[in-house]
Amino acid sequence: MVFLNAPEHMKQFFIFLLATTCFTTAAFSQQKALETAKIKTPNALCEACKPRIETYVKRIDGVTSINVNYRKGETTVKYLTDRTNIEEIKTAIANMGYDADDVPANEESYKRLPKTCKKLEDGGGHPKPRVPAPAAPAQQ
Repeated sequence: MVFLNAPEHMKQFFIFLLATTCFTTAAFSQQKALETAKIKTPNALCEACKPRIETYVKRIDGVTSINVNYRKGETTVKYLTDRTNIEEIKTAIANMGYDADDVPANEESYKRLPKTCKKLEDGGGHPKPRVPAPAAPAQQ
């Protein structure tokens, strides 16, 4: 037991070194991979859809932020990749009754949405999605 016979300042240095190593290792191991994704939500087109989706998806463990842009019909979400994944988030949105990229809306959930949140062809209040106008040919 060489450590017990060492001078006091050596013991303090050793303890300091050990503690510093532990804290440094803990700090580096807590870095999480944060990812940002845009999800097309074409039937989330009114002001009522925005808080409904945001409140529900914020509850998913690992989601750090979400913003529904109902004018563009897209949702931006930031999440920790070690806690959730994009497919789980899309499935949650679809389970609420909204299309999410390639995941179609759950029919039963869609039926329970308020009339204002349904598509125009289903008697709802959503406007028809705007089709971008074709670009004018460049004049020379």
